[in-house]
Amino acid sequence: MARYARVLLLLLCLILIGECRKHKSRKKRWSAPAETHKPGTPLSKKVADGTKTRKVKTSHLLRIDEHDFTMRPAFAGPAVPVGVDVQVESLDSISEVDMDFTMTLYLRHYWKDERLAFPSTTNKSMTFDGRLVKKIWVPDVFFVHSKRSFIHDTTTDNIMLRVFPDGHVLYSLRVTVTAACNMDFSRFPLDSQTCTLELESYAYTDEDLMLYWKSGDESLSTDDRISLSQFLIQKFHTTSRLAFYSSTGWYNRLYINFTLRRHIFFFLLQTYFPATLMVMLSWVSFWIDRRAVPARVSLGITTVLTMSTIITGVNASMPRVSYIKAVDIYLWVSFVFVFLSVLEYAAVNYLTTVRDGKDRKLREKVREQTQTLPCTCGMSHARTMMLDGTYSEADANSLAGYTRASMANEDASEKQERMVVHLSLDNEPTGPKKKGIRGFRIIQNTHAIDTYSRMIFPGAYILFNLIYWCVYC
Repeated sequence: MARYARVLLLLLCLILIGECRKHKSRKKRWSAPAETHKPGTPLSKKVADGTKTRKVKTSHLLRIDEHDFTMRPAFAGPAVPVGVDVQVESLDSISEVDMDFTMTLYLRHYWKDERLAFPSTTNKSMTFDGRLVKKIWVPDVFFVHSKRSFIHDTTTDNIMLRVFPDGHVLYSLRVTVTAACNMDFSRFPLDSQTCTLELESYAYTDEDLMLYWKSGDESLSTDDRISLSQFLIQKFHTTSRLAFYSSTGWYNRLYINFTLRRHIFFFLLQTYFPATLMVMLSWVSFWIDRRAVPARVSLGITTVLTMSTIITGVNASMPRVSYIKAVDIYLWVSFVFVFLSVLEYAAVNYLTTVRDGKDRKLREKVREQTQTLPCTCGMSHARTMMLDGTYSEADANSLAGYTRASMANEDASEKQERMVVHLSLDNEPTGPKKKGIRGFRIIQNTHAIDTYSRMIFPGAYILFNLIYWCVYC
């Protein structure tokens, strides 16, 4: 047994010696590349990782815990100057119905807070995100007359804070704001609108915080690609003034003003041209025969209803203002022209009916006289003549060849083009002296109304257009 024990112990010793040799060879193989390098190649220095060697917190570097940042810088001292500049990224929409506009912009604040000063050998600033903003004092600027506003948060809050060694601070954020714009639509759609975005400190009066444009008019910059479908952006400019509140005092207020001029071409196609065409279409009835009642009535009613639809469509996209707009004047005058064309045919139809009735009675009376009168040979001259309305009394006396029979056989269509004149002459012979006329009855020609309307309606509408476009353009 003792012999076997010695043999096993010897085997274990040999195994341990072999493992030790293997371990040493592996260690040499791993460390060989790091210890050797090719001749002629420079040795690279290993950069130290500052996050591992220096564990300094931002709060310790800026000494945030040593100060009370709920109070403004230089508390109980002079007002803190806060410079502001704005870069307009986009002008998203203009709403006439809600009378507001939506704008996306970069809002930047500049001020000095000596409590945030830190030692630096390179004089380089430190940049932070929105998490540090909650720990320090920042200006409480808000948008006056804003309806909705928010700070963009994709993918993180779009807030940047940059602190310089001497305590100067740059605070920037990306905001979309919807603010009210008082619009005047008295010249719509030939109007220009001026909208204003106002910035002001909410809590600090001008004795605590002095808000100003950092570089004057150059504090406002815009993107050249900004455009709107219905408006032409004419100019951006900045102003500033003091605002007074009776309960709190005076505040510095900054203004971003921009002027917009409306594009007229869209409204020419959608409103003015259709309205003008409807008015011109209503004039077609003046060339249609007055006996074609269905044609003229249907044309007049169609144009009236179309004008009503155009007026309703325009007012549906506009706020309910209590004054008259320029487009209302044009549309309602056009509507009046269309409506008058319908009334014109109503007058023509009525006068035609009245005249036909009088002609009928006159023909019956002449027929009765023809049947009751004896032969007129050697008796006083009694003649009935049909004359055009342009003849004078002398011309009437000179026409003695028309008899009752010629008038009775006159075509009905020709009667409506003339005036019927019934003359009764006395027993005296015809001489150089004019004969007296005992009776003279005229029924006006209704064709003259249509004839005059063909000239009066277009002339009056052209005159209205000249005055309208001269006043509003």
